[in-house]
Amino acid sequence: MAAFRIGLLGHGTVGSAFEQLLTERASDVERLTGRAPEIVGVLTRSRGEFDDILDRSELIVELIGGVDAAHDYVRRALEAGRHVVTANKQLLSRHGEELWSLAREGGVALGFEAAVAGVVPVVRVLRESLAGARIERIHGIVNGTTNFILSEMTRSGCDYQEALAQAQRLGFAEADPVDDVGGADAAAKMAILARLAFGVPVHIDDVRYEGITAITSDDIAFAHELGLSLKLIGTAERLPEGISVRVHPTFLYGGHPLASVSGAFNAVTVESDAITEITMSGPGAGGSQTASAVLGDVVAAITGARALAPALEPLPIVEDVMSAFYLHLEVDDRPGVLAQIAQLLGDAGASIKSVVQRGLGERAQLMMVTHPLAHSRLEIALAAIARLEHVRSPPRAISVIDEEFV
Repeated sequence: MAAFRIGLLGHGTVGSAFEQLLTERASDVERLTGRAPEIVGVLTRSRGEFDDILDRSELIVELIGGVDAAHDYVRRALEAGRHVVTANKQLLSRHGEELWSLAREGGVALGFEAAVAGVVPVVRVLRESLAGARIERIHGIVNGTTNFILSEMTRSGCDYQEALAQAQRLGFAEADPVDDVGGADAAAKMAILARLAFGVPVHIDDVRYEGITAITSDDIAFAHELGLSLKLIGTAERLPEGISVRVHPTFLYGGHPLASVSGAFNAVTVESDAITEITMSGPGAGGSQTASAVLGDVVAAITGARALAPALEPLPIVEDVMSAFYLHLEVDDRPGVLAQIAQLLGDAGASIKSVVQRGLGERAQLMMVTHPLAHSRLEIALAAIARLEHVRSPPRAISVIDEEFV
């Protein structure tokens, strides 16, 4: 049988790793699918020409990154009736509906397992194994860079800048890590997962996100006293009013399945009435890990993977969600200060679950965890607390997931 012809766009860390892996595994793929894959052209800034590669290929692997050029190449490939595999989460979070529609119209595959969570097969599980389940919520550690940084801060007690420098030395963080540490990378991935989970169009602009750059070693140390660990968590959940998709630093209790995921690993929990909860974890994105996920999509395309189903009608995006919160306050240790704070929280509808105080005199610090309340109500309470005479700086708040699966 004739070889299966692949055009490769991009030959950086992931592209070169994919080419090497494909060479090593070609005989295994042939035994599994009946066709031996081979790369018939590579496009880089100084090598190859896209139209020529497209003419000679049955499938295009897009690993150039960015959005504009990648969008043009992938769109043209799908319009020409070629299968496409991409690891480009920013592309899909902005133009996914257009590209999935083109794939359906052309009867070709658009594989994107490598765009989310490294080698963790969450895309395939949502598309296939759980296709008949009504997904209620997904929590994900979907950025290995931030998980490594927070794990290092927890392990050694170092500050954010020291942990980032260590991540860069070990190759877990880019020289310019802004998309990772600022939350944009995770937000793009959660937009894709929300589309898969709920079957409705979700654009990255629908995702409210923040990163980890403001996290301090004190946050981690103090929260440890409350039995919490800190992760950058992406959440996609179905609510009575619509859906919420968000990314933010979050504290977890020890019984949550994501609490123990450390280093550059990714993990995703999926919750549904039919399955209760399942967790998938594995190495985050890296050259070899991403290449492995790309190859899995190539094999699926050869064997006849189906296109993603059309999106349903959009659901409203819910901004004001309920959450428990960790609060960090710097106060003067004076009689009645804690009572004033508790009163203002109570006026906003918040009750306090636990409190830790450190220090005395003018350098006292209060750390507390509230029971769940709406984010808007918390903001009202924090603004009032900041105006108290003996509160020395604006209170800091970090979300807490209070569910535990034990």
